[in-house]
Amino acid sequence: MITIDVDPAVCDNYGRCCFDAEDIFFLDDSGALQFLSQADDDRLADLENAADACPMQAISLTVS
Repeated sequence: MITIDVDPAVCDNYGRCCFDAEDIFFLDDSGALQFLSQADDDRLADLENAADACPMQAISLTVS
């Protein structure tokens, strides 16, 4: 299982992460980033791409 965390103090809601894992990250109606807190291990590559795409580097992943 992969635990996903986004630092709200760092995230500027650009939404670039949404392109790599649109079922995990999405912008709500007000433009704020929402995300699932966990994902299956088979999503690691997508989540790493999403984290790398973040211009603020606000996404952290923990694989357990």
